[in-house]
Parts: sequence; structure tokens; C-alpha cells
Amino acid sequence: MPEGGGHVVVVGGGFSGLAAAYELGRRGVRATVVESDEGLGGLAGSFDVGGGRLEKFYHHWFTSDRHVTELVEELGAAGSVVSQSTRTGMYYAGSFFRLGSPLDVLRFTPLGFVDRIRLGLMVLKARRVKDWRELESVGGAAWLRQLGGQAVYDVVWEPLLRGKFGDYAESISAVWFWNKLKLRGGSRGKGGQEVLAYYRGGFAALAEQVAARIRGDGGAIRTGERVTSVIVEGGRACGVETNQGRIEADAVILTTPLPIAGQLLEPHVDEAYAGSLQKIDYLANVCLVLELDRSLSDTYWLNVNDPDFPFVGVIEHTNFEPTESYGGRHIVYLSKYLPVDDPLYTMNDDDVMSFSLPHLQRMFPEFSRDWIHRFHLWRARYAQPIVVRNYSRLIPSVETPLPGAYLATMAQVYPEDRGTNYAIRDGRQAGALAAAAVTATTPQGAGS
Repeated sequence: MPEGGGHVVVVGGGFSGLAAAYELGRRGVRATVVESDEGLGGLAGSFDVGGGRLEKFYHHWFTSDRHVTELVEELGAAGSVVSQSTRTGMYYAGSFFRLGSPLDVLRFTPLGFVDRIRLGLMVLKARRVKDWRELESVGGAAWLRQLGGQAVYDVVWEPLLRGKFGDYAESISAVWFWNKLKLRGGSRGKGGQEVLAYYRGGFAALAEQVAARIRGDGGAIRTGERVTSVIVEGGRACGVETNQGRIEADAVILTTPLPIAGQLLEPHVDEAYAGSLQKIDYLANVCLVLELDRSLSDTYWLNVNDPDFPFVGVIEHTNFEPTESYGGRHIVYLSKYLPVDDPLYTMNDDDVMSFSLPHLQRMFPEFSRDWIHRFHLWRARYAQPIVVRNYSRLIPSVETPLPGAYLATMAQVYPEDRGTNYAIRDGRQAGALAAAAVTATTPQGAGS
């Protein structure tokens, strides 16, 4: 471990928290990661399937995601990254269409030929926007209509917008869509097809490698332990209380969703600041994961532009990662973003499965219940921050009004959208900031 000093507690063992602790260790500051779940990874957390580890919520990264790539290279694990082209499609008006390449777009018959050209040009037009700030006050729906025309909006974008954001659809900023178009446009192969990357052994393997490096730098990982409060002495954050006791430190980095961070900070900051951490709304997510004995289709990512289908996407993970990784099972994710009071979020697992079956059978007429070897249902309360117009005005800075307390959360990655790549970027930035402050005030070799 490099010479330095000090100790920082990182609340949350997702990739923001792991990246923050990793960066602290690199800079000679001991880190303790405290995670309430039994495993690491946060929204990229995993479970066992057929002897392998599978993400609870579908995950991949884009070839343009440089922050996760840099971390993997620093770990000496570049050989564990697998990149390959994927098939993307759309279910519309009872039919399946491929949309993974420019040629697929030209064959997309729900649109007239001119509108297909407009759809294909949207990525190029979006990438011409160099400063996202010019889109901050623009609504996403209006911008998409301007970019591709009304017919393209009605067929392609409006069903996806409604399917993902529901009642928030008209509030979403153009910046959110601009980033999506720009990101996908930058992750293409020579033939124009989308190329995505995955980590051998899944994101769990990457999380464990980062955790091993944290431990190697003198840090600690504590899972199954819930932080109940931030300890403040002398006007500074100096540790946390957990359900298992007190952890003293020289600083605290909170990587939890902002409402939870607000609850932890509320006794120590003014009312206006505490209230500001509650201003960003979040959608929850329900993700039904099926282990099948055969494939549903040859498409990896199927957008569902059908308002009667309860899920916004059908992601067949084993059209990307081979079935051999999961004991020969075909893995399908059914994902839905929704408010926490939606009946689908509060249903028990068996009822969600029963509710979903007829919809799957309508989409895939040959599908039968006996194809399912096992199913799993995962819920995330804070899955998607609602990126409204002028969202930047709502985002808190990394440094909080409480000295020694820092924030690195999914809601702060704007103008980018949530994802492992930007969680790593912002976690490392928070770790670097905390390390600089701690080493400037901690005598060499000191620290709890």
C-alpha cells in the first residue's frame, strides 16, 4: 500500500462505492465499504444460475465506455472483456423487426421510406449537438419530433417513452435522449451494427476483483451491514453507526440513492439542503428473470412498442453471453420501470409470473409454461432518476455542506445516464477528492 494515511468509510457497495474505495486505496487512504446487501454490485448485483453468476438486472457496457475499460486495464484484466455485435429489434403491431444496423432501419416497413431515412439520420443529428446545455430546457418529446418527424415519433419513440416513464413521459429532458442516441451511435462496428461488451464471469467477477484490490490496499469490505447514521464531531463527519456498531473514520462517502443520503445527512445539515436531496424523483424497476430450456428468439435486445405489453423490454441475455455460462439455460429478462405504488411492483413473485405468462404467449405463440426451468423476480426501489428539464439545477455537488461528507450517486452522473461506466467515473472522482482532503489534514500514518 502507498504511504499516506487516513481512513474513509464508503457507504454502498455498488460500483460507485467500489470505485471510490479503489481510488482511495490507490492514493494511500484506507477505505471501508459498508453494504447492506449480502453481495456487492448494487444494481449490478448478481445471483447464482447453473453454476455461474448472473446480474439481477440486465447489464452490459458500450465499447465507448472508457472509464470501465480503464479500470479493467488497471486491474490487469483486459483479457476478460468480451466484445461482440448484438441483434437489436422491435416488437410493433404484432410483428418483429430488426433494428441493429442501418440496413435494418431501411427495411423497417412500419415507416414510409422517407421516415426510415429520418430515423436512420437521428443518431448523426444527435451527435452534432456538442453542448448538451442547449437542450436543457427542451422537452424530450418535442426534440424527438423535431429530429425525426411526427411519424417516427409516433411509431418508434412515443411507445418507448410512455413504456419507460409512464406519467413522467412529457417531463423528460431532451438531454436524456440525446445521451442515449449519442452513446449507441458511438458503439458500432464497421458494418454499423451495435457492438457491446461484457465481463467474463459477469459483473460479479469484476466487483470481486475490485474488492480484492481494495483489501490488498489495506481496506475492508463489510456486507450485510446497514448504516443507520453519520457520526459528526467537531462539525465534521467522522464515521458511521451501523446495525453492527460504530465505524470511525476521517471522512464519509455516501453512494446511496439521494433520498437515503438525505436521511443520513438530515440531522447535520440545514433544512433547505436536506430538502434539495428529495427533489429528484426515481422510478422503481421490476425485473423478471426466466431460466428457459430453449430460446425465445435470436434477438438480444427487443424493444416493445406495444402499450398492452406490461414490460418495456425483452432481453435475451444468452443471445449475447453463451448458455454454457449458466448450465445450459437460456436467460431472458423482462424489465419494467414503474412507480412504487404500481400493482406490478407490489405483487408477490408467483402473481407476477402468472400475470406475465399470457403476455409472453401472445408475443411468442409457441411459448409454454413448461419451457421455464425456474424464474426469479428482482425489485429495485431507486432504479431510474427522472431527468426532467433543467435537471442540472437539481443535482447536488460531490461535496456536501457537512465537512468530510461526500456524495457519489447515480443521480449525479448527468448529462450521462446511469450505468456502470459513469458510476466508476464518479466514484473515482469522489474518492480522489476525499483522499486529497484527508491526506491534507491527517498526519502521516494516522487514521482510525
